[in-house]
Amino acid sequence: MNTANEVPREEAAVTQAPSATEAAVETALARLDLDTKTRLLAGQDRWSLPPVPEIGLKSLVMSDGPIGVRGVRWSADDPSIALPSPTALAATWDPGLAHRAGVLLAQEARRKGVHVLLAPTVNLHRSPLGGRHFECYSEDPYLTGVIGSGYVNGVQSGGVGTTVKHFVANDAETDRFTVDNLISARALRELYLAPFEAIVENAHPWGIMTAYNSVNGTTMSEHHYLVNEVLRGEWGFDGFNVSDWTAARSTVDAINGGLDVAMPGPRTVYGEALARAVRDGKADEATVDEAVRNVLRLAVRVGALETAEPAVTEPPETVDGVGLAREIARRSFVLVKNDNHALPLKPGGTVALIGAAARDARVLGGGSATVFLDRIVSPLDGLTEALPEGTLSYAIGADPNTEPATADKGFTLRAVCRGADGTVLATSGIPNGQIHWSFADLPEGVSFDNLHSVELTGTFTPRHTGVHTLGIKGTGAFQLAVNGVTYYDGVQAHDEGDPFEGFFSSPVPRAQVELTAGEPVDVSLTHVVALDEDSLREDVTITLAHQEPQRDPDELIAEAVEAARAADTAVVVVATTDRVESEGFDRTDLALPGRQDDLVRAVAAANPNAVVVVNSGSPVEMPWRDEVAAVLLSWFPGQEGGAAFADVLVGTHEPGGRLPTTWGSLTDAPVSQVVPENGELPYSEDVFIGYRAWDKAGRAPAYPFGHGLGYTDWDYKSVEVCGNVAKVRVLNSGDRPGREIVQVYLAPAERASDRPARWLAGFAVVEAGPGETVEAVVDIPRRAFEVWDEATDSWAFVKGAYNIHVGRSIADRRITVAVHV
Repeated sequence: MNTANEVPREEAAVTQAPSATEAAVETALARLDLDTKTRLLAGQDRWSLPPVPEIGLKSLVMSDGPIGVRGVRWSADDPSIALPSPTALAATWDPGLAHRAGVLLAQEARRKGVHVLLAPTVNLHRSPLGGRHFECYSEDPYLTGVIGSGYVNGVQSGGVGTTVKHFVANDAETDRFTVDNLISARALRELYLAPFEAIVENAHPWGIMTAYNSVNGTTMSEHHYLVNEVLRGEWGFDGFNVSDWTAARSTVDAINGGLDVAMPGPRTVYGEALARAVRDGKADEATVDEAVRNVLRLAVRVGALETAEPAVTEPPETVDGVGLAREIARRSFVLVKNDNHALPLKPGGTVALIGAAARDARVLGGGSATVFLDRIVSPLDGLTEALPEGTLSYAIGADPNTEPATADKGFTLRAVCRGADGTVLATSGIPNGQIHWSFADLPEGVSFDNLHSVELTGTFTPRHTGVHTLGIKGTGAFQLAVNGVTYYDGVQAHDEGDPFEGFFSSPVPRAQVELTAGEPVDVSLTHVVALDEDSLREDVTITLAHQEPQRDPDELIAEAVEAARAADTAVVVVATTDRVESEGFDRTDLALPGRQDDLVRAVAAANPNAVVVVNSGSPVEMPWRDEVAAVLLSWFPGQEGGAAFADVLVGTHEPGGRLPTTWGSLTDAPVSQVVPENGELPYSEDVFIGYRAWDKAGRAPAYPFGHGLGYTDWDYKSVEVCGNVAKVRVLNSGDRPGREIVQVYLAPAERASDRPARWLAGFAVVEAGPGETVEAVVDIPRRAFEVWDEATDSWAFVKGAYNIHVGRSIADRRITVAVHV
């Protein structure tokens, strides 16, 4: 069976006749005055645009969430399905599965009253230090474009818009608000713009989000050339363009640069400021009209303009979100090493499960990708369910959390809102120690005009006896008390350079309290709300953080070693934390936090059947990889990750993933610079990132792009190239059904210094039973043979001799065919 790299076509279902759409847009636009038009281009709050009842326009609602739909409220009162991280989705190499994920997210969006999903993120893994790589797909622009197209088509088939982001080159987090990325025209076209171009062509997204950063001297929210001339002009994009949150800084430059919507509200550079600029002759009302047309076109498509038929009148059939989350997770797991068939686990054997992340799983990344979940299945939960009673033991081994994290396990909390006179305005239950409220999130009866303080209060029942640390994340005045004793009463300072510091900053330890396991104590964190009158933001962001008693690491490792020695197989789950991988900052190294490397080495020395599961969204160094029997990469696996983990370990399903990015050491990584100098970050590597750069440097990574093992074996029998199609016959030579990702790489016969040695040109997914031969049909696009010619400012088809390599990864090339074009 062949499931080539194609996704279901939805054009008939999601595209309305242009004449009907444009007629509705023009009719609505003609009824708007200048003030209404400019108000429509500015957020009325953090997540929505204002309604215009006189033309039948509803409020357009947007929501964060590439792996789930949070909705307008950052609260667990309305939980979301949480899918695996975008790196995990890309690791499936399956655009059809990405399409199904998009359909589910559209279903979730409609349930929550959301019209537009602020996703997907299609920036590239330029350097392994990028802190937000878990939210992006790959280091390869072609793979990113294919998976992103599947995702966008899926979401929009459900009548919900997407905003492909962050346009363009938001490839790191350091100084992201101000950095000027200096990129050659060729690198821009061949790498960083390429996924956006592919998605515009193949999925026709209804929205694009512009990035905070500048490119070659111009901030992206004002970049006339890239937005108006390339995105809209060359590519024909007809959707709306929204700023990243607080990115729009100049009224006139933004509207002239092609920015349609400035978010968030209610205070933005548009609205009254834009109307005033038009009246003062600094901006043209015709330019404002174009932006309004784009917003109204979006409204028609998502069904928010009552006078026009939406793009989708019959949403797709309901998707089982729990089942799909589990399927994507197990199809994304990448088995990079499996000596002596250590996996799947042998029936009847005993297993020692080790690691803090095995009990308290990290299932999603930090930052705006965060959603609140109804349930989380940890690896310990999954294996406990899957293995016979009495065959599984657990030891913590080593804890990667070296600082307090959001208060969660054992805490029962509520938020109490008070006015200046102490009057209780509202009380609201919260699931953990984090509050992130905008105007739309405030409890009923509460506004920023009457809110003076918020108290997180409730009880904490410890799991362990000892000294517990409590901390505070946020800026402003706080008071922290435990059992009536005040431990902190003061002000945490604000970093003027980062408007999101309260959300992304590290928690500050403020109390150390001796507590007894099982004995509840009262906790209270009170914050005095003070809004900055000069800010474009209105929100309340505070976190009560907690860290359990810190036992001697050597004792914990020794306990894990004893458990490993007593079991047939030791499974160690190691992980990063939200202080390592998150929006808001980049990584400084690729090491696992804490003593986890020491733990793995000690367990491997005690048990030759040591299996390591790496719970991270992007590459980490594994200095012990030659000492263990198997290594399984689980990414951030979503809410059903533990169940999928058990499916793969016991062998009911094979791990289906292949690496969407190269894994290697930071010392060997060819591109590692993410810190600007004097505000500028030169992309001096030009077109050589990822495997292209590793090839050029002549270095061998730990695990190459495209690598991954299953539970069966494959023989590559033949390849036939006819025109732009490669037909590859592969044999499942193992003893169980399997799934293979057939990868096609294109290489010039004569290597040139200014071109990569080879690059991904296509791929297809096949499935076959034992002894069965199947054919994969791989389309090789014309663009694979083209380069951007800076002299002519256009694409140039490079004729000549090429080798077509077919295989299992960039390094495992099984068959080569010479062609001449």
